[in-house]
Amino acid sequence: MSAYQHILVGLDLSPESEQVIDRVKYLFSNSDTRISICHILEPLAFTYGGDIPVDLSDVQTQLQSQAAERLKILGAEIGVEERNQHVVLGHPAQEMHAMAEDQNMDLIIVGSHGRHGLSLLFGSTSNSVLHGAECDVLAVRITGCIKGVILIYPSPIQI
Repeated sequence: MSAYQHILVGLDLSPESEQVIDRVKYLFSNSDTRISICHILEPLAFTYGGDIPVDLSDVQTQLQSQAAERLKILGAEIGVEERNQHVVLGHPAQEMHAMAEDQNMDLIIVGSHGRHGLSLLFGSTSNSVLHGAECDVLAVRITGCIKGVILIYPSPIQI
């Protein structure tokens, strides 16, 4: 039995999301912990402001649809029912905080790229989630490609 009853896994849907999914499988596959997954899309209007004088609603709808399909694939890997898969528009950290609070989640899991220098000063999603969360936060260190080896927890794969 896990100390956590309901966890939220925040995914950016990049190829590195598999590392987060692998860690969740490793930690919670033999537990009765309820798992929800989410992807937060920032509205294109936030991203581009008024710089582009076009209606972006069709593009936004298409992005949401693609995100839902990718989330469905990742959710299947860890047995997450569709009702616990969420694609939400908004700011990632704020939306994850709200979702965790609204659904009484006791752990948020996100990937972390281990930023340094100026990028650390400007912050990251994982840092924002950590500093505003009312529950525990687990940041899964995302590893990269080093000399022809992709490091994926728990073991590397040769490419």
